Amino acid sequence: MKLSPNSPLQTLMDTMPQQGTVTWIGIRPGRREPLVSLNEVEAITLKGLAGDHFSGAASSKRQITLIQQEHLDLIASVMQIPGLTPGMLRRNIVVKGINLYAFKDRRFYVGNVLLEYTGECHPCSRMEEVLGPGGYNAVRGHGGITARIIKGGIINIGDGVRIEDL
Repeated sequence: MKLSPNSPLQTLMDTMPQQGTVTWIGIRPGRREPLVSLNEVEAITLKGLAGDHFSGAASSKRQITLIQQEHLDLIASVMQIPGLTPGMLRRNIVVKGINLYAFKDRRFYVGNVLLEYTGECHPCSRMEEVLGPGGYNAVRGHGGITARIIKGGIINIGDGVRIEDL
């Protein structure tokens, strides 16, 4: 359903003065390999993250994955895993302080890198292996988002995360 640009609901959806912060960065060097935690990573326009095994497909909707720290905390609580790490969920970027799901159908910045929301990042069967029985369901609705890299650059820990100006 397409909303009128002047509709009250569209105005509410377009109002997002909050900024988030990057708290963790990781790449997956190979399929089923542990994530490597980094302080910074190069985001390559229409490809992916340098060194990540998903990098390279210009048409891919999953060039980068992001998840909220608040959702990691929720999943850890549901699964009763106090030592849950971002690498366990296999996402590239962890942010805090902003609702990533509000970026639906939008472009947004992580530092100076421009990304475009492409969908939700649904859990896979690996969540049962990594988190234990019920891991798949614990991540449902909290798995983060996927995005395409529109304008590349370097992403650093501490970078701001904000919606593109309208």
